[in-house]
Amino acid sequence: MLIDFAKIHAYAGKGGAGCISFRREKYVPKGGPDGGNGGRGGDVVLEVDPHVRTLLDCREQPRYRAQPGRSGQGSNKTGRDGEDLVVRVPAGTVVKDAESGELLADLTHPGDRWIAAKGGRGGRGNAMFATPTNQAPRRSDPGEAGGDRALELELKLIADVGLVGLPNAGKSTLLSRITRARPKIADYPFTTLEPNLGIAALDAERTFVVADIPGLIEGASEGRGLGLQFLRHVERTRVLAFLVDSASEDPAATLALLEREISQYSATLAEKPRVVVLSKSDTLPPEEREGRPAAAGLPQARIISAHTGDGLRDLLEDLWRHIAAATAEEAERESDDVG
Repeated sequence: MLIDFAKIHAYAGKGGAGCISFRREKYVPKGGPDGGNGGRGGDVVLEVDPHVRTLLDCREQPRYRAQPGRSGQGSNKTGRDGEDLVVRVPAGTVVKDAESGELLADLTHPGDRWIAAKGGRGGRGNAMFATPTNQAPRRSDPGEAGGDRALELELKLIADVGLVGLPNAGKSTLLSRITRARPKIADYPFTTLEPNLGIAALDAERTFVVADIPGLIEGASEGRGLGLQFLRHVERTRVLAFLVDSASEDPAATLALLEREISQYSATLAEKPRVVVLSKSDTLPPEEREGRPAAAGLPQARIISAHTGDGLRDLLEDLWRHIAAATAEEAERESDDVG
């Protein structure tokens, strides 16, 4: 089961206390102060792990506490620093402040790290307070408290193509035919209750990730059905594939509904490249299949049958062209930003 939301509380370690100590050696009856400083408290760090796929661990263990620093010791010995606590999260994790909703971090690549709570500094030992007028200070600092923060973690799947459509539009069947993914498939609405990912391969050099998003309904952008839970999973896709049942009464109206829900949810998402697909062509009479896109008012749409395989190769080629163009644009923007 895909767990894509979790609330956690991160507690960084407290800094160790400074030490009050004086040299006590034979023949040195009035040794000076030699109390060491306390160690630094450990940080709580979020790190992307490519082997972690969901936020299940974060939901099951919502509190994370790093080690405190050790206290300083005599002979000017500094206390040991507390170990950082690393929380493993999947790529695509968005971190927000639980109270304000402020976006704090967007962790998208393996190895990305972000400090969720910073450990407190260690306190100063009495050796740090010695002055010419106060050569035997009996003062030290306590360690600083570590930071703590309540956070919301939200997973947004990272895929090249997002399949968007009404319930029972054939998205899961298409995913199962063009990838090795095995989503639940049945002839009734809302079979898919969580996003599924699969890898489509045109050849050894051309592969891309496809996400099957649970079916949208009218009002999904406002939270009806499961809309808001899953629309975020198409935010990171490079290309949207709108699937419309070719046998539906008004495919053009269905497409307009899907486009409206997407644009109301995110203007940025609405600007992504798209491919319109008329699915389930095998349910049409043979003589109607070729002319169905034009008759439905969608002359640019590709008509396919995931059941028989008709049109799938051409669809994959079309999707790859859009992905390659979008990737090139992203690389150009990154180059301009660096420059």
